[in-house]
Amino acid sequence: MQKNALYILLADDDEDDRLFFKDAFEEIKIQTNVDFVHDGMQLMDHLLNPDNKLPDILFLDLNMPKKTGKECLIEIKKTERLKNIIIAIYSTSSSEEDIEDTFIQGANIYIKKPSDFNTLKKIINEVVTVNWHYHTSGLNRDNFLLRLK
Repeated sequence: MQKNALYILLADDDEDDRLFFKDAFEEIKIQTNVDFVHDGMQLMDHLLNPDNKLPDILFLDLNMPKKTGKECLIEIKKTERLKNIIIAIYSTSSSEEDIEDTFIQGANIYIKKPSDFNTLKKIINEVVTVNWHYHTSGLNRDNFLLRLK
């Protein structure tokens, strides 16, 4: 891993989405190390292993096999070592219920997966350049759902 690079972890079971995500990170001008897990069980095994570095930002898909993103979010927020990880929900769902639930459960931001590559690059750039200390101190429903102008 590169020193001083942001460590990004994407939990997503869709291989095409993972490749799309990886390609977008390769094109933005920010030093990152990007890792992937394929389901909720693999995510929790990775995060709970004390030998693994915790991600600076976790992009979390909601609809995964074995353990859903919501189940993982609840477990992460209840675990002392994990509860301060920045969590960006990264989902195809635009359900108000999903957005509300993940906000209440402590996610930092909600991103609807874009269908085009340039929008994905803009979203990723926006998320990795946010001052999360400042952003989370005033977290409210209005700035939870990421909408690009």
